[in-house]
Amino acid sequence: MMPFAHSRRQLLSRTLAASSLVMFTASMAYAAGDKPGEGVTVTPIFPTISEEHFRGQVAVLGLEELGYEVEQPKETDYPTMMMALSYGDADFTVHLWDNLHASFYDRAGGDDTMVKAGSVMEGVIQGYLIDKKTADKYGITSLEDLKDPSIAALFDTNEDGKADMTGCNPGWGCEVIIDHQLEAYGLEDTVTQNRGSYFALMADTITRYRQGEPIFYFTWVPQWITAELVPGEDVVWLEVPHTDLPDGNNDVNTQYEGKNLGFAVDTIKSVMNKEFAEENPAAREFLSHLSMSPNDEAAQNLKMQNGESSKEDIRRHAQQWVQEHREQFDAWLAQARAVAE
Repeated sequence: MMPFAHSRRQLLSRTLAASSLVMFTASMAYAAGDKPGEGVTVTPIFPTISEEHFRGQVAVLGLEELGYEVEQPKETDYPTMMMALSYGDADFTVHLWDNLHASFYDRAGGDDTMVKAGSVMEGVIQGYLIDKKTADKYGITSLEDLKDPSIAALFDTNEDGKADMTGCNPGWGCEVIIDHQLEAYGLEDTVTQNRGSYFALMADTITRYRQGEPIFYFTWVPQWITAELVPGEDVVWLEVPHTDLPDGNNDVNTQYEGKNLGFAVDTIKSVMNKEFAEENPAAREFLSHLSMSPNDEAAQNLKMQNGESSKEDIRRHAQQWVQEHREQFDAWLAQARAVAE
């Protein structure tokens, strides 16, 4: 009886050991599937405009949940950003305006060295605005109206007789379009594009508006300025006489609410270094689904304008957004994990 009992104990011991091994192996497999990016370091690259970092931090949070070790984002202008992605000095961004930055993307190597993974934000717009009071008083509806020196002089802030427009920073891409259009519409003698630190210039523009003075500026949506100077209430979009873009691609959609704003209605894309994308299908899959509305980013930008503008604040805003969209976010993560299996 004793040898038989001993044999049973040995069998039970071996069975328990095997069961434990199976459970441990399954647990390890689950952990690996849950964190397909474990052991991989990722370098994001953002523009220098902190108002656009929110969507980048949402992307970072997703990649971290997939197990990737995400480094501090590099910050630079858009042409350099594309070059960095092309050469592998950075791995991804969520900041390519598909139409506006097309030349930057193509010159850096385009689809040969990079991958447009997905559409992060659709329906983003740009254009020219003036204060509604002046528009109504003088019947100004089009950029072309500023060919009239007496109309242009209404927006003259330095007494040179020309309208002063708060314009675009060098390296953003929009400054090239504005210069082209001022020439194309015959406005070079009556309008000056003021470049510099855009948000500092806009702070002065908003101050002038509050003092009851005429204002003339370029902006884009989404961001906080359209919450501060509300189109249709405080300011109005100006039409352009016809679409005229530097690349000659004038068949793109430039219409917004029945007006031709002169700039392509755009889509913001996530872009990856091609080699990194091929080696990290989970990251590519997640970035292919990541998306948010322009209103989400505009609301976050207004928080920044109201004082919550530190890197820690932006990270917290991103965490709040993820929490509010947890079900959708988890679905993106599940799809990313599935392709890594």
